[in-house]
Amino acid sequence: MKSRSESLIRFKKFQVDEKRRQVAQIEMMIADFERMAAELDQQIEIEQQKTGISDVAHFAYSTFARAAMSRRDNLLASAHDMKDKLEAAQDELAEAVEDLKKVELLDQREHGREAAAEAKAEQAEYDEIGRMRQMRS
Repeated sequence: MKSRSESLIRFKKFQVDEKRRQVAQIEMMIADFERMAAELDQQIEIEQQKTGISDVAHFAYSTFARAAMSRRDNLLASAHDMKDKLEAAQDELAEAVEDLKKVELLDQREHGREAAAEAKAEQAEYDEIGRMRQMRS
């Protein structure tokens, strides 16, 4: 019984660790997307300063700046989508932690019952030894 509960606890800990890794990975991806979008913003601004045209609707607006805006918007949309996935992953992590706590609590209760049963058996042995001594006297 102990090995089963111990392996279940190990499995639940593995699940929690895996969920934590997933959350960290998604957070890193979001940070990378946002960093790349900020770099594109800087490049767009530099290009607009070079050309002297900041109006996107202007016929001579830089194609590089227009393409960079498109890439930036795609990155920000991806970051937004990843934030939804991050929320889901955080919820899954919270569930996994909750499951682990439940299993650990059940294991503690089981160990408590076993300890109480062992103490009761030990006391019964001592009582028997006491009775034997009393009978001899």
